[in-house]
Order: sequence, then C-alpha cells, then structure tokens
Amino acid sequence: MPRTWSDELWLPRPPGELFAFLADAWQLDSLTPPWLRIRVVTPGPITMAPGTLIDYRLRLRGFPLRWRTEITGWEPPHGFAERQVRGPFAAWEQEHRFVARDGGTLVRDEIEYRVPGGALIDGWYVLPEIARIFSFRAARLEELFGGGAAGPAGDPRNRAPATAR
Repeated sequence: MPRTWSDELWLPRPPGELFAFLADAWQLDSLTPPWLRIRVVTPGPITMAPGTLIDYRLRLRGFPLRWRTEITGWEPPHGFAERQVRGPFAAWEQEHRFVARDGGTLVRDEIEYRVPGGALIDGWYVLPEIARIFSFRAARLEELFGGGAAGPAGDPRNRAPATAR
C-alpha cells in the first residue's frame, strides 16, 4: 500500500527563483544531509524536460546505492514531478509545487512511495528518515533564501507540519 508524505515551507522569494534553484539537479547535494553523500552522476549539462533521466549515487547507512529518476512533469515556474526508475524504493513519485503567497512562495512537496518490507520497515526506519531529510532541507533553504521570521501562518519557522498518511 502506498504511503503519502507532504511538506510545506514558505520562503520570502518569488516562485521563479525558487523553482530555478530546486529544479537544478546539481543543487540536490547542497539540500541533502551529508550522511547520505548523494551525488549526481549524470554528465552535465542536464536539460530538464519530461523524460529526462538523472542518475545519483548515495549511501544509506554506509551501503552504496544507485538511484535513477525520470522527470514526469515540467511546468516552470509552478512545479515539476519525478519518479524513481531504479532505486531503494518499491515506488517513489514526487511532485514539487511553487505557489505565490503572501509576498513569497509556498514550496510544497508531495511524495507517494512504497518500501520493500512494508509498514514495519516504513514506520521504523523510512518515515523517520524522510522526516530528517526534509527537516535538513527546510533549514538549508531558510539559510539560503531567508526565513526564520513569522511566515504567513505565523509559524516561526515558516513551516507547516509535515504529514504522512
């Protein structure tokens, strides 16, 4: 059964600026916790469009993994979508949305995924790891693009609570 994860972060920058940064595969390394040691291995430049394949290498608990994603949707500056073609998940689809709001942008991610091993592995390891990764990413984006002051909903970190279902 697929699991859904969603996360929102408000940043005081225009959607186009944030889209350009987050849609650049080469930025993933700077937004991912160092313990994953993720690296793009697809030769550059990477032209983003539906059908573009991007290969990564990373380490999960010290074990080397390969991950290949395919861009499945491309709507600058409003959003893009990708899916795992090969990697550690049984399935992974992620949609990135950029919505102009309150003089800045609401950056929204929605992920639908399945893990080998089912609910036990997901609840014990995968879901907490996704939460750690997105927490790191939010802090890094706030460091790069501002934030920290009360966002549109009054949240001191400009962040809506992540949800999983």
